[in-house]
Amino acid sequence: MHGEKAIAEVPDLDQLSADEIRARLHAQGGKTYDVPPEMLSDSAREAAVLVPFLRIEDAWHILYIRRAHYEGDRHSGQVAFAGGKRDAGDDSLLATALRETEEEVGIAADDIKVLGHINHHHTISEFQVRPYVGVVPWPYELTLDEIEVARAFTMPLNWLAQESNYRIEERRHPESRRSWPIVYYDLYDGEMLWGATARMTLSLIDLLRGE
Repeated sequence: MHGEKAIAEVPDLDQLSADEIRARLHAQGGKTYDVPPEMLSDSAREAAVLVPFLRIEDAWHILYIRRAHYEGDRHSGQVAFAGGKRDAGDDSLLATALRETEEEVGIAADDIKVLGHINHHHTISEFQVRPYVGVVPWPYELTLDEIEVARAFTMPLNWLAQESNYRIEERRHPESRRSWPIVYYDLYDGEMLWGATARMTLSLIDLLRGE
């Protein structure tokens, strides 16, 4: 049970410099998936997100958004990173992540110090998402796209890394014989982090830990 999980000692990730984070991102982990890989088609669409790092009172935080709610949209109302699908005019997936970030939360590409990326995450909606990591000067005057974004907020990196704050549940896809791990975080500031965004967050933390 989550409430009975032993509290593991967490390395102080706040002590990492931007250069150390960049170096650890070179040690790429494997691809991650929302569903067993055999359930995905070969026609996965490309997408990219930005994982914005910022400093608040000498601690690293990550900036998240909560998407606006729309009936019939399976991703609406969820906590996410700014980002989206690659457009035909995007020269690269990094260009996609930077464009979407400026459109959704108003952070200009020139203000982002890109440190690297982690490996693709394959979503249940058949996107292969590349998460880029960048440092944003803080405080920063955000301009939210009110059509797409209901709220922007931060979570402390060390809180996200603490094993007592999340759980991994095995779920079975109805069309597969094997179960698959889904990550759920506890509420933070009234927000729930789970699914693809939680999985990408945890994959990044594993790299920063050197795992």
